[in-house]
Amino acid sequence: MPGHSLAHDLPVIDLSAADRGEEERSRLHRDLHTAAHEVGFFHLVGHGVDASRTEALMTAVRRFFALPEADRLAIGNLNSPHFRGYTRIGDERTGGSRDWRDQLDIGAERPARTPGPDEPPYWWLEGPNQWPAALPELRTIALEWIDTLSGVAGRLLRELLASIGAPPDFYADAFAERPHLHLKLVRYPGRAPDGGDQGVGAHKDYGFLTLLLQDDVGGLQVRRPDGTFLDVPPLPGAFVVNLGELLEVATDGYLKATDHRVVSPPGSRERFSVPFFYNPRLDARIEPVPFAYADRAPGATEDPTNPLFAEYGRNELKGWLRAHPEVARRHHADLVAAHGD
Repeated sequence: MPGHSLAHDLPVIDLSAADRGEEERSRLHRDLHTAAHEVGFFHLVGHGVDASRTEALMTAVRRFFALPEADRLAIGNLNSPHFRGYTRIGDERTGGSRDWRDQLDIGAERPARTPGPDEPPYWWLEGPNQWPAALPELRTIALEWIDTLSGVAGRLLRELLASIGAPPDFYADAFAERPHLHLKLVRYPGRAPDGGDQGVGAHKDYGFLTLLLQDDVGGLQVRRPDGTFLDVPPLPGAFVVNLGELLEVATDGYLKATDHRVVSPPGSRERFSVPFFYNPRLDARIEPVPFAYADRAPGATEDPTNPLFAEYGRNELKGWLRAHPEVARRHHADLVAAHGD
């Protein structure tokens, strides 16, 4: 299998090749296998998402962040025990350090759920979104985007599993009925007043797949094997895809979850991006996947400060409690004490 160097650029994967006959689909699987095994990041084209829909979403994103601050703070996530809503600049943390960005967190629109005394606390993560009264069209645009990208990501996951000789629908049950889908609308407003350039600190995503829509302002970087970072310039019409840690663990390290970060744009220049996180049901237990290259798996990376659990919701809750300490203290002081954060 040909290797791909992470010296200059990311692989480009054309998902539409899956519909162009066996020869093209086989080539897709070879390219996808290499990208996911050796890099963990790639550009995705041929996804079928119309450019007009992408533009409508990005227009809505810019309009949201152009609203008066009072309108955005009216739907602040401090109001939500479900971690939904607007986060002010600097209020989210990665690795304990402030990220210089603000954002709106959106999930599947569901009724508020308060877990009972014998239920796992991660059920707090299901609940309603908060929407800006001054931009009513955002609700329709964002929820339709979640539905559309869920379809793209589900198809991509099946082709990815097939590419490594695994049953394509092995995780179908984990995503059945109530997958924990998550969308962020993000603005990076330039450098922090102290000159710091951490838009978001280096991290790995802990779910399955992330599909990122970014504007034409750079800043996304991926860590190379030697520890340095590679710029990921935007590719028009493409999503940037990265694999989450659960896929790495499920394949014993054969598929790669890669550290990445965003460096704030210089000066006061703004950058907008929309990551979509394709993750299973909160109560799904992620079993190891049988696949043809299991004897070549190097073992998954382990971080004693950030253990991963087979039950997906435990990872998700841990991440929110760490990233949003003010929300956690206001609504979940008992959980903060239990997690030691």
